[in-house]
Amino acid sequence: QVRLVESGGGEEEAGGSRSLSCFASTRTFGRYAVGWFRQAPGKSREFVASISKLGDTTDYADSVKGRFTISRDIGENIVRLQMTDLKPADTADYYCAAQLDGPPNPFAYWGQGTFLTVSS
Repeated sequence: QVRLVESGGGEEEAGGSRSLSCFASTRTFGRYAVGWFRQAPGKSREFVASISKLGDTTDYADSVKGRFTISRDIGENIVRLQMTDLKPADTADYYCAAQLDGPPNPFAYWGQGTFLTVSS
């Protein structure tokens, strides 16, 4: 079982930067790929970014490419999402999820989310 806890949400102005963190309570965090997803009010959850087990491969949604950076510190059991040039459209509940051994396995473990509001 993997427990994920997100932090770092809050309120930010458009054009600003914010870093979200996802802490995993497992001794085998290195076996999991991790993804960030978000759900804006009234909309479906969408993929934001992912990082491989070793941190050597990343993927991003087109809407955040060049603005968001995902990284991981396996020793600290943390995955971060560094966000820059924030836009009001980035307002959403942000979730991290863990995927045992990476694709094509499902993201079976999810955190509770951390909400980010970006004001114009």
